[in-house]
Amino acid sequence: MERKTISISNKRQITIPQRYYEQLGFEGEAECFLRGSELIIRPVTRQGGGEFAEQILADLVAQGYSGDELLQRFKAEQRKVRPAVERLIAEADELAAQEGQGTSYDDLFGMED
Repeated sequence: MERKTISISNKRQITIPQRYYEQLGFEGEAECFLRGSELIIRPVTRQGGGEFAEQILADLVAQGYSGDELLQRFKAEQRKVRPAVERLIAEADELAAQEGQGTSYDDLFGMED
């Protein structure tokens, strides 16, 4: 693992070393989150829920949407995927952080249909 010490300004700002910036493909934004006692900073990925695109489209077509209306509805539904996944991850993190309590698969993800 490569390590580099960086400075933090009075305004809590940091500069990502150019080598890391380029190697990781940063652009205009970064996302950061806490994992234990670590601060993780990584490029924002713009997949936009592509892994769910086929299911979203199939559902919208089944609802009778087509043409421009289908495209507009698809974009709106696709924007909902990332926040929903982030909420699920946050809920799972909260459950995992509860000390002294066992958490089952069903507690984390609900009962299978």
